[in-house]
Amino acid sequence: MSNKFSDKFAADEKGFALLQETMMGPNGIRQAEELASHFTITKDMRILDLGSGMGLSSLYLVQEYGANVFAADLYIDPTENYERFQSLGIADKIVPLMLDATQPLPFAKRYFDVIFSVGAYNIFGDNEEMLPNLISYVKKGGYIAVAFPGLKYDFGVNVPPEMQSFWDVPEVAKTVRGIEWWKNLFSKAAGIEIVNISEMACHDIAWKEYLASINPCGEDKWTLDMMAAEDGKYFNTIQLIAKVI
Repeated sequence: MSNKFSDKFAADEKGFALLQETMMGPNGIRQAEELASHFTITKDMRILDLGSGMGLSSLYLVQEYGANVFAADLYIDPTENYERFQSLGIADKIVPLMLDATQPLPFAKRYFDVIFSVGAYNIFGDNEEMLPNLISYVKKGGYIAVAFPGLKYDFGVNVPPEMQSFWDVPEVAKTVRGIEWWKNLFSKAAGIEIVNISEMACHDIAWKEYLASINPCGEDKWTLDMMAAEDGKYFNTIQLIAKVI
């Protein structure tokens, strides 16, 4: 696929600075662009960007398509995101929210054309209840599109020695799963037609850009250590695109 928006954004001085300041994981704009390439987004659509972080994926959806976006995250102050969106001139197209995806959502059923999520779904969606719940908020003919960190294959009890110390962290072992595990989970949901489940092509560059933004002496040093130990052998980025029927 062509990464025209991502490449141009990263090459722009202000865009690059924004990426450095706001990436909370692998470049969310690159993941958003690849996800969106699998279906059609128009400016009259209403999109829930679930787990939006500091708003990179929301920014992409507004600047590229002019869509109306609800940027929802559990940890980022909505006022902080609103001020950021104001500075970018897109605040009139985005509603910033603080929202817990594991709780009932404060929206009408069939309210959204698309539910979109970059870098977060594996944290709250690793169960049989989440996807059917989200489906209920999407119009028939709409889409659910999510991207998140994964594995090329499940480790099971055979965790590679170089990864063992990282897998001793419960949050990592629980949320980073193999693509076949996710395919099995998604196949259980009724009311959708799977458009695509695959490894994302932008995995390497999205991670490279994120790792370059991390302070090697800061609190995220463990991420640098983990990715150095992994050395391209085990991790991928998984995407799911499903049409609601």
